[in-house]
Amino acid sequence: MPYYYCKLVPPRATFAQDMNQAETSAMRAHAAYWQDRTATTEVLAVGLVGHPDGAFGVAILGAGSEAELAALLEEDPAIIAGVGLRYETYPMPLGRVIHS
Repeated sequence: MPYYYCKLVPPRATFAQDMNQAETSAMRAHAAYWQDRTATTEVLAVGLVGHPDGAFGVAILGAGSEAELAALLEEDPAIIAGVGLRYETYPMPLGRVIHS
């Protein structure tokens, strides 16, 4: 199965600290969406990255194809809400699951 690094890019560097009500609502729905996806999608990791230039979201996912990945990301409530979030995705050609 192909794996992908997915970066959820916020509309501004301070987004995690100063979300308005619509943004907060979108992010709550986003968190619930990914929690639900763990039952049907190979979700290896999701979370907030505390980068010094501004926090962003990350997910490492398995998907059957780039089209399947695109559909999954387009259905994210954070994207549907239209509050300025967007995904950048990168294939991981040598990606594999390693269990500790």
